[in-house]
Amino acid sequence: MGVIRTYVKGLDEHLGGGIPEGHVVLIVGEPGTMKSSLAYSILYYNAKHNGISGIHASLEQSRESLLANMESMGMKIDRETGKRISVLDLGFIRKKMVQLGNQTWLEIFKMYVKNLKVSMDSKILVVDSLPVLEIMSKFKDPRIDLFHLFEWFRDLHITTFLIHEQPHGVPILAQHGEDFLADGVIHIDMCRIENTVKLYLGILKMRRCKHSRRYFPLIYEGGRFEIVAE
Repeated sequence: MGVIRTYVKGLDEHLGGGIPEGHVVLIVGEPGTMKSSLAYSILYYNAKHNGISGIHASLEQSRESLLANMESMGMKIDRETGKRISVLDLGFIRKKMVQLGNQTWLEIFKMYVKNLKVSMDSKILVVDSLPVLEIMSKFKDPRIDLFHLFEWFRDLHITTFLIHEQPHGVPILAQHGEDFLADGVIHIDMCRIENTVKLYLGILKMRRCKHSRRYFPLIYEGGRFEIVAE
């Protein structure tokens, strides 16, 4: 089994090279902690530097909005990366629901992810976000339905990053056991120091990795994320 590099300077070294292939990893944090940007950067730099194809399922903003935001941060899609990154947005899935009226939202989502996985030989999947996916899928029993969903991701043999919003003051992932089901949990915390808001990244869990339990300052500069050893 290989690894998928995060391309966060300093983080891959703490993970023994990167995240084990095929893992389902949660990226958790409060609003404004750059969770989506971090996940997209993993997808982007693997496409740019390793030629690895990936899928970004954007369930909270349009494809155009996502790409414009990421380009403003220095992650511009050029001809080569454009061949390797596919963005699937919620509006597209809704249109297909009209055309495929006998299928549920989740069935259509799975169908398109699987087709893109096969046609592009995709190795990375980003889902932004897991709570929206749960709402759109209308889970009847979230614990059981999430278990089957996570197993479906693993059966695809694709490294999956699930963005999970953590409401302010709410314990991390206490609701449906997502942290128990996942292979890894990356937590981005926000802290105000005097008049500056700083971000800190911690690996709460990563199966098959010997990783540090520390939280490291997380910075974004020149189009790249970096953790800083203090």
